[in-house]
Formats: sequence, C-alpha cells, structure tokens
Amino acid sequence: MSQPALTIASLLTDPSLKQACHRWLRGGRYRLEYLGATPDPVRELERRCDSFDVVLLQQGAFPGEAYGELVAQGLLLPAVVIGEVNGRTDYHEAEVHLPPDQLEQLSYSVDAAVSRFLRRGLSSAPPAPASVPSPALAPQAGWGLPSRIKDRLGYLGVFYKRDPSLFLRNLPEQEREDLLASLERTYRDLLLSYFRDPAAANQAIESFVHTAFFSDLPITKAVEIHMNLIDDFSKQLRLEGHKSDFLQDYRLALIDVMAHLCEMYRRSVPPDLPVGAAIAEASTPMDSASSWG
Repeated sequence: MSQPALTIASLLTDPSLKQACHRWLRGGRYRLEYLGATPDPVRELERRCDSFDVVLLQQGAFPGEAYGELVAQGLLLPAVVIGEVNGRTDYHEAEVHLPPDQLEQLSYSVDAAVSRFLRRGLSSAPPAPASVPSPALAPQAGWGLPSRIKDRLGYLGVFYKRDPSLFLRNLPEQEREDLLASLERTYRDLLLSYFRDPAAANQAIESFVHTAFFSDLPITKAVEIHMNLIDDFSKQLRLEGHKSDFLQDYRLALIDVMAHLCEMYRRSVPPDLPVGAAIAEASTPMDSASSWG
C-alpha cells in the first residue's frame, strides 16, 4: 500500500554518511532535505521546523545545548540518531539510535521514530517561559506536529499498517540479504552489551525489535539469528581455551527481545477494531514464517 511521503531534515555533516543515508532512503516514501551544509543547521531547523516530519541527526556533530534550545521551545521532531549505541539521549526520549554500520535499517528506523514519537505523546508546546520570548524565538502558533502528522499520515498509517513493500519477504534478494546481515550486527551489539551495559543493550534491543516489526521478520528467523551468534561465540571461546557454559545465560536476551516484539504486535491491533477485522488487517510473524523461509 502506497503511503504519503515523509519529509526528513538531515543534519548530517559527514559526506560519506550523507551518501549512505541517501542510498537507503531513496524512493517516493521519503523527501530528504540537507541542512548540514547551512551556516547554522540547528538554527535552520528551528526556523523551518514546521516543514519537516522527521529529523536525521549525526551523533556528536553539534553540542547538546543546541538541541536543548529546540526542546526548550517545544520544537520536537521524530528523530533518528546515527552513531554509537551508548544508552544516552541526544535530543529527546523518543529518538531512535542506529549505528553507522547498520544503515540498511534506516527506513525502518524512520518509521519507528515517528511511531515512538506519537505513541509517547511528546508535547510540541514549550514549557511556560519565565518571561515572554521574543517573536523570533517563539514557536509558531498552532504548529502542533503530532496533530499535523496524524492528520496527514494517520497514526494507523505509520504504526499499525506497516508498508508491505518493506517486508523482508518482499525485498529484492540482495536487499533482503543486506538487511538480515545488518540485523545480525544489531543483535551482536545487544548481546555484547546485555550484561555489561544495560542502557546500551536496551537501545540495541529497541533497534532490533523496531526493524523486526516493520520488516515483518519471522520469529523463527529471530531465534535463528540468536542461536547462530551464540554458536559463533562458543566456538571462539573454545578456540581460546575458555569455558562457554555462561553463554546459556544469554537466553535472557532472547526472552527480552521476544517480549519487546510481542508488545509491538500487541499494540499493532487498533483497540477500536473488531477482533476478526484486526486479524484480517494485520499479518503476524507466524504468517511470515510460513510464507517466507
């Protein structure tokens, strides 16, 4: 099903990163506008915030204070942050993080960023100021991004009704292989940080689950990714003369991922739809497993 295009403001400054993101956001679903080459990209975003649906950020490209000014004015946009998954927040609590070696998942991260933003109900109105702000800094009256996105795209159009053209089984073979390899890298990141850095692991889990949901990844494939990685770790440990019994503990990571994914599917059923209509409307990961191996 064709969906309205999302207009994305890109604040990327790295040319190679910019080129890679353009590759994975090509096509009619996205309109990219690059602000990174302007004299002050963050101020340009502030000035034209009502022109965009999503913002693409590069971790560390601008000081946190610059984003803090946007937050203080209530100028919040769904955001994808390209950079290290470290458990920290760059812009706001609903942002989605994606490492630069996993950009194959970028289109799914954009959809996830919009759905998270709307689901968490972030306010587009600034807190009451101590003094009246200057007209140049005051947010535009009635901007209301959440309402604008819901009116134009429809909440169901972004979160509940996923785009079947992005389903794993419907991708060209090479893109399907690229996406699966990217998901394996994401899952490896979450395993490596699961016990060592829970905050970073949680971001990696969210990244994996979002892509799994929006790409309709079969549950059997998610389990296969987990088992293959654990097997690789076990072989490496044995080669180095170490015991690998503790790897059984990482079953908790798989359980965590499945719990998050089940919650995504639970939320994907609109509460006002009859059960029969909801089942007919939404495919499930089990359906995917039977239709694509």
